Amino acid sequence: MKRRTFVGLTGAAVAAVAGRGALAQTAAAAPADPAQTATLPEATRRWRTFELRTDVRLPADAGASKLWLPLPNPQDTAYQRELGVAWEGNASHVEVRRDPVYGAPALYAQWDASVKSPALTTRAWAATRDRWVDLRASDGPYKLAPEERLRWLAATPHIPTDGIVRDTALKAITEAPRDPVAQARALFDWIIANTYRNPKTVGCGTGDIRFMLESGDLGGKCADLNPLFVGMARSIGIPARDVYGVRVADSKFWKSLGKSGDITRAQHCRAEFHDPRFGWVPVDPADVRKIILEEAPGTLLPMDDPRVEMARRKLFGFWEMNWVGYNNANDLTLSPPAARPLNFFMYPRAETASGPLDPYDPAAFQYSMNAREIVG
Repeated sequence: MKRRTFVGLTGAAVAAVAGRGALAQTAAAAPADPAQTATLPEATRRWRTFELRTDVRLPADAGASKLWLPLPNPQDTAYQRELGVAWEGNASHVEVRRDPVYGAPALYAQWDASVKSPALTTRAWAATRDRWVDLRASDGPYKLAPEERLRWLAATPHIPTDGIVRDTALKAITEAPRDPVAQARALFDWIIANTYRNPKTVGCGTGDIRFMLESGDLGGKCADLNPLFVGMARSIGIPARDVYGVRVADSKFWKSLGKSGDITRAQHCRAEFHDPRFGWVPVDPADVRKIILEEAPGTLLPMDDPRVEMARRKLFGFWEMNWVGYNNANDLTLSPPAARPLNFFMYPRAETASGPLDPYDPAAFQYSMNAREIVG
């Protein structure tokens, strides 16, 4: 078996991750109300450390094969820090690669045709803490560089910003003041009121927002509903982007918004928009619709249910960080290029001599993912 570690995190150091200086958990527990988070002193905001393990076993007759695994975002933020990645297996070559446009990180592995039963186990570590932006008072300015602003206003094949997307956005903000936060809130509320979570949607959806609007079928999952917010926001001049990642722990607030242990099917897309007074503001209208459908199994919660009202209030400006973010990439080309471009990158991708494997069928693909919190 070959073994290798990146970012200087050795196997012996894994046990010490939870105690790393500023990343260590503090004595103060996370507040019951996420709105309290921003009022706490910086030193008492609680960091949590997670290990994400992915096991891949390709078919014994796979032949020459390639694999791309999404990794935690290496860019440190106030709510997430990447701590390292390690691997072991019989791959002929392994390295960390990034796509050429968005810089989405991937652990890329390849096997020569001579390798029988290709296998790889990876461990990635990240620290997170709850994210909340106080929209009551600006602490800006937060100005985007011109190239960043253009990027997060640009259309992509699955997130167009003209035609029915812009027309729908303009109707949604008719009564909103000419203010980015007020208009983004109007879009957020429109999506909650007009879309629905479809449990039959494969994976997290396709993110084809023009098709959704033109067909009139506004059902889907997170990679449909949150990109719809992003496309509508961009269409009216508000920079916005998706953030693709995976849930790694149970939620403190909603039963339906967490997953621990086996996270093979726990991928989740979030969204954020930019306001020069507040910077990037986290939102998640898709999770409000998830709460409506799944918080009380067998019951579709009404909009005036307290659990839904809390979600509508909190999930505009707040992310509970029982989730690890991977990247902001839409309609991307992996590095090295895969057989076809991707709508988004938050599932393992593999290609064998027989062609691409289905990332939405982990049993046939033969991969599993597991998350554990490192406490100590």
